Amino acid sequence: MRIHPSIEDAYRVLEGETLGREELLTLAREIHGEDLLDLISLANKVRKKFAPAWSRCSIINAKSGKCGENCRFCAQSGHHDSKIETYPLLGPEKVLAAAREVYAQGVHTFGYVTSGRGWQKPDGDFLNILDTMDLLHRELPDMYLCVSLGILSEECVKLLAEHHVKRYNMNLQTAPGKYEKLISTTHTVAEKLETIRLMKKYGIANCTGGIFGLGETWEDRVDLALAVRELDVEGSPLNVLLPIPGTPLEGEKLLSPADAAKAFSLFRLANPRKMLKFCAGRETVMSDFQGLLMLSGLSALMTGGYLTTRGREIAADARLLRQLEDF
Repeated sequence: MRIHPSIEDAYRVLEGETLGREELLTLAREIHGEDLLDLISLANKVRKKFAPAWSRCSIINAKSGKCGENCRFCAQSGHHDSKIETYPLLGPEKVLAAAREVYAQGVHTFGYVTSGRGWQKPDGDFLNILDTMDLLHRELPDMYLCVSLGILSEECVKLLAEHHVKRYNMNLQTAPGKYEKLISTTHTVAEKLETIRLMKKYGIANCTGGIFGLGETWEDRVDLALAVRELDVEGSPLNVLLPIPGTPLEGEKLLSPADAAKAFSLFRLANPRKMLKFCAGRETVMSDFQGLLMLSGLSALMTGGYLTTRGREIAADARLLRQLEDF
């Protein structure tokens, strides 16, 4: 059977050409069923030719819950009744212990994440975070450190750079034009974009992605991929929504594995050379389809757990990546 003409045309990406919005939307609208495996195959070929080698990262939820923002998907929002464990900022030694644990298992990229809007002034908690960064650098000098603290002022970004933070996570979550409708009304996507711009100004790489399954359209998914391409960030964490009881999205229908594979493949075709990382929803929503989805253009995974949900054992994920090397 002949390959679908739209996929055949998209092979231009392997020659270094760029697909535009309408071409990506055509793939989203026309590719279904058995043709989807051809799209996945192309995304995997693009990944192998252009993207970084397979990698893993792990994160710590360094401050949990009681967030004043109203992000509709998030269990940590104080606006929702999600019944998660909440606690104040962890001290440096507790964070170091967690980092050492994953480092000993071969994971050398570590994400430090806090709930909340962010910081405009470096208060006591922010200075505690800087002390934690310094401790991690001293004790684990070759650990690649990624930080996610919300929306920051230039003063705070400058301090992160001075304390040798390598990468910052600031997710757009969905198409910028749909942010207020699908994500939050207590802050704007413009504030997030400004934080990303400040990171670039001070030499900190950006890790910027989003979530699929919020109730967005295929146009929204393509527009998110293109917004990330325009930002030219280092990589993108891609999540599949696990509807959490107590949040406004608790009744949202789960994204199908086929739609997740298509969304990931389109993201890869739009961003051929970037690190694309499968994060939340991998073990839960996608379960038996993890391997297939990792071959949909992804080049990394988050292992060992997420902010408020458990993940898979680090050793099991290491085996998965070794097996995927044959593809």
